[in-house]
Amino acid sequence: MIAPKPELEFYDVTIFLLRSCYKIATMKLNLVPLALVSGVSAQGLATKPQMGWNSWNSFKAIINESIIESTASTIVKSGLASLGYNYVLMDAGWQTLERNEEGRQQVNLTRFPGGIKPVADYIHKLGLKVGIYSDAGIYGCDFAPGSYGYEELDAAQYAEWGIDYLKYDNCGGFQANTLSVQERFHRMSHALKDTGRDIFYSLCEWGHQFPWFWADQFSDSYRMSGDIHSQYKKDNSNGCATAYCLNTGYAGVSVLTMIRKMREISRFQKPGSWADMDMLEVGVGNMTRYQEETHFSFWAALKSPLIIGADVNNIRERSLEVLKNKEIIALNQDKLGVAVNYLPSLSKEGQYQVWAGPLKSGKSRHVILVQNYGTDALDISFPVKEVPGLDAGLVIRDVWAKKSLGKLGASITLKGIEVDQVKVLVLSEK
Repeated sequence: MIAPKPELEFYDVTIFLLRSCYKIATMKLNLVPLALVSGVSAQGLATKPQMGWNSWNSFKAIINESIIESTASTIVKSGLASLGYNYVLMDAGWQTLERNEEGRQQVNLTRFPGGIKPVADYIHKLGLKVGIYSDAGIYGCDFAPGSYGYEELDAAQYAEWGIDYLKYDNCGGFQANTLSVQERFHRMSHALKDTGRDIFYSLCEWGHQFPWFWADQFSDSYRMSGDIHSQYKKDNSNGCATAYCLNTGYAGVSVLTMIRKMREISRFQKPGSWADMDMLEVGVGNMTRYQEETHFSFWAALKSPLIIGADVNNIRERSLEVLKNKEIIALNQDKLGVAVNYLPSLSKEGQYQVWAGPLKSGKSRHVILVQNYGTDALDISFPVKEVPGLDAGLVIRDVWAKKSLGKLGASITLKGIEVDQVKVLVLSEK
């Protein structure tokens, strides 16, 4: 639906002002005294986007030792671990609603009778890594104590337990707004580094303060929008479909809206700190095969972390096949670390979109995504010269169809792309 012209004018001005303000803010950050930023950088654990599983999408805050340990075991037995899914992440729900007399976060012993360390030890014995959840505010999303004001104490406790990954949320941040969001997240970065343990640091700030401008200074990944939900098209955006929308923090973002938001952000992707499009909904809701292929393909090609949100103990087979597609995973883990970019000149708003980017693994040199998000099947053709960086002599492979399309010519023609289907074309040297 096209908004009335006055709204578009206001919206364009708003985007301009936000971008200008953040350009100034970024310049000011460089003027911070050296003593404040010494030693502050990303943890160095994110040369490639992280892969794993998180409990939230399927279990929300109702998790326990059995769920976490059985999931870890299934990740290994199903072959997911061998494909790179090596983080097992406990989201909200692991702790009680109060700190103890020493000020420490307390484990919910009804759900985790032995505490967190035995669970971490179990996961480590499987050859996997373990993650935990906290918040940069007074409370977390489950109303358990956040880490605001307790950063050093909590980080030290996580290290004692053998934690390898921290998802750091912002639900209680509004009560702690005497400090900027950057400072609150910055404090935990220091605390984690001071433990001496390598702990992957994942910010969950929802894109409110446009973290693609600053989060790379001290995080390994950062959420770029509100929470995803298991809908391909329908969301709760209230018309907020771009990365610079004033209402970036809402929950219930659809797959297509999340992809749309990345049009402005993909250029910020780089090794060391990744824009996180949130957990994968493949296998969670009732998306079709084509919709799940689109979801997984774009998360991979846009270099988002690949964090499974499904209950892997009860996932349908076709969804598992999508998550285990080695060629799609290879796009995500490509050593160049460059995301695909949206090509507006080759796309048609409301019908189809074309994205492309470079690769540098094996003989692969380029990837093109052509996706039909309209209402009818489409034949799509475009001149190769409009795709930046393509070289003559490359051969084309249709990844999901598992077939070669021959040598690259002057144009690429794709016939009969079904509604919601994506064509992932990898162009390689002979």
